[in-house]
Amino acid sequence: MATVTKKAKLLAEKLDGEKLYTVDEALSTLREYASKKFDETVEVAMNLGVDPRHADQMVRGMVSLPAGTGKDVRVAVFARGDNADKALAAGADKVGAEDLMEDMQAGNLDYDRVIATPDMMGVVGRLGKVLGPKGLMPNPKLGTVTPNVEQAVKDAKAGQVEFRVEKQGIIHSGIGKLSFKDEDLKKNFAALTDAVVKAKPSGSKGKYVRKVTLTSSMGPGLKVDLAEVEGA
Repeated sequence: MATVTKKAKLLAEKLDGEKLYTVDEALSTLREYASKKFDETVEVAMNLGVDPRHADQMVRGMVSLPAGTGKDVRVAVFARGDNADKALAAGADKVGAEDLMEDMQAGNLDYDRVIATPDMMGVVGRLGKVLGPKGLMPNPKLGTVTPNVEQAVKDAKAGQVEFRVEKQGIIHSGIGKLSFKDEDLKKNFAALTDAVVKAKPSGSKGKYVRKVTLTSSMGPGLKVDLAEVEGA
C-alpha cells in the first residue's frame, strides 16, 4: 500500500490536476505511467447531476462495448428444459433451478451476471437478499429476465456491461484493458458515455454530465474535456 501512495504522490507532482484531456491524450498518459507487472483495466468515472435517492433521478442501464471488456464474464442462468440447454450452448458457466438457488444461498456467488427466464422468477425471488446487495438480481428492464436466454448469455460474454449510478451521483465502469488498441478503447468510451447521456432521467435538473475522468487500475485520474462526450 505504501508503494501505491508514493506513486500517487509522484504522479500528483508531475501532472496538472486541472488539465482537461482529450481521450487520446488521456490514454497516452495512462500508458506512460502503466504498471509493467499486469494488464491494467481502463476505467471511466462520470459525475452526474443527479441524486439517486430519488426514483426519478436513478440512472441505470446496459450497454454493449464494441471491443469487449477484456475479461472473462462469468454468467449464471436460471432456466429449465430447452432454455437451459440453449444457455449452456451459448456459454453460460452455470445453469440450474432450485439447485442453483441452493448453491447461491450457500455462498457460491462468483458471477458477473445472473440471467433468468420469466417462469423462474418465483425461484429467483427467494434470492433477493443474496443477489440484491451485489447488484446481481435479474431485472426485466435490464434484459436479464428474458425468454431469450441464449442471446442474453451471448451479449454478456461479448462485452455487455451494466452501469448504475452510486449514492454520490457517480457511475464507474471498465471499458477494456490498456493492451487494447486506442481505437477500440475510444469506441468503448463513446459507447458507454453515449448510453449514460441517453439514460438521463426526467428528474435531473441543471447540468447532467458534470465531470468525466479516465483512469487505470494503478494510474492517475485524468479529467476528460466534456467536448469529447457526445451530448454532454
